[in-house]
Amino acid sequence: MNEELALRFEGIEHRRTTFRLGPLSLDIPKGYITAIVGPNGSGKSSLFRLALNLTQPDSGSLTMLGEKVGKYPDEYMKQRIGYLSEDSSSHDDSIRGNSKAEFHSFWYRNWDVNLYQELLQVFKIHDHQPLSKMSKGMRRKFEFTLAMAHHPELLLLDEPSSGLDPLAWKSMIEVLHRYMDQGDRTILMATHIVEEVRRLADYIVFIVQGQVLGVYEKDELFSSWMNLYVSCERASHKSLENMPGQCAIEHAGGTTYRVTTDRAMEAEQWCRQEDVAIVSRGSMELDDILAVLMEQSGFGIRAYEARGHGK
Repeated sequence: MNEELALRFEGIEHRRTTFRLGPLSLDIPKGYITAIVGPNGSGKSSLFRLALNLTQPDSGSLTMLGEKVGKYPDEYMKQRIGYLSEDSSSHDDSIRGNSKAEFHSFWYRNWDVNLYQELLQVFKIHDHQPLSKMSKGMRRKFEFTLAMAHHPELLLLDEPSSGLDPLAWKSMIEVLHRYMDQGDRTILMATHIVEEVRRLADYIVFIVQGQVLGVYEKDELFSSWMNLYVSCERASHKSLENMPGQCAIEHAGGTTYRVTTDRAMEAEQWCRQEDVAIVSRGSMELDDILAVLMEQSGFGIRAYEARGHGK
């Protein structure tokens, strides 16, 4: 990715008692939506906290919107950022929604009361209620509205659709598409929702146990990863190991084998050249691709058991 960058993590390492993030380097292009995907506890939220200067790395540096994080007072950078945390803060429970919005309007010079009111209507939010009286979904919609209402250049969304019903989720997707229409805005989001990634993301980052396993362009990822079911005599199935992009081979019954490849077009061409019959093709979802990447990188279940941690 050679585009102008919204975020750059360079040699970042952050150590805690029970978890270590990195060392990792990661570039987030400006003007696109990047989704971070990985199991719980992989370090997705830690990346957001580092970007917001809520915690500092033990080593490495972080550049955001062309400025080194920590160089300027937080107020300067946070004017340009919208952040939706995975969890609501209990400190705000007693505050009414409209009072919280008034507080935000004081701190953000680009606060747009018209946009705020528009989003309240879109999401059917009653902001006169104390935040503690809002349902989980209602509060999520309200906090999303606060993150959007000052026209940030960069949106950091940690599990944005958590608690949303299908109609609210659809509205959120539409709002984010409109937000990106300007062309120079950026979203970095962490999500478990496959359809969310499909509908929104331009790039996908896989992260596991504090390590980046890969960065992929979304459409290329889904088109290149595939399960090919091929017919091959048992005596010659070893030749399947030479298939381009071959990641895994499993016997599927009789003379049929399922071969996982991350180079689907080349793999199909190889099958034609080697006279290997393709019985059928199966697309792969994000969790399937992540599982293979984890296995290849030594983070999968089989690799875990092989190190003597399981049965």
